[in-house]
Amino acid sequence: MIAPDYLKRIAAWSRELSEREIDIARAGIVEKSYRADEFIFMRGDQFDYWTGVVSGLARMGIVSRGGKATSFAGLTAGAWFGEGTVLKNEPRRYDVVALRATRLAMMNRSTFLWLFENSVGFNRFLVGQLNERLGQFIALAEYGRTLDATARLARSIASLFNPILYPDVTPHLEVTQEEIGALSGISRQNANQCLKQLEKQGLLRLEYGGVTVLDLERLRHYGE
Repeated sequence: MIAPDYLKRIAAWSRELSEREIDIARAGIVEKSYRADEFIFMRGDQFDYWTGVVSGLARMGIVSRGGKATSFAGLTAGAWFGEGTVLKNEPRRYDVVALRATRLAMMNRSTFLWLFENSVGFNRFLVGQLNERLGQFIALAEYGRTLDATARLARSIASLFNPILYPDVTPHLEVTQEEIGALSGISRQNANQCLKQLEKQGLLRLEYGGVTVLDLERLRHYGE
């Protein structure tokens, strides 16, 4: 069983729970590691866990029958996902693949439902989480249809700094250009060009092994 302090470190939602609720939560969580490019689950899988990213990076998306890949969201350390599917008890409607070596914390459905039915703090978190995720997907549909590649990439980076979905993120994002391209739905070469353009405009700084965001608000509204 994971320790209470460890749970609070990897799961911001647990910081508002009572001691009893924390004990029940940590008893229902196991951890599992995935290799780079390994599928965590695929669309149609019955994956009965609410899942948090302990370390690493994953991509949520789908691949059409014609082979076109569409990214929905990047999942960095601190992100928890899949609550809608667990609540509805249905097969997954999207794929999640590890973009690098990734470690997950997985809460079984019975524990999740107990917290859902008994914890005010947990429900308060879920309402905020679902609201933010809905806004994220609406924005994705909007800028995927109306913005050019540089704007889409800027918005994709900005989305990783949502304080509700990614509560412990820092201004420096450890992510490669290839990973940014995968999250934005563009090639590595195009991602490199877009990042250089954003750097020239003073929105971010390219560094070894990642990027540092200098102007988050301009990234969030880039292309308007």
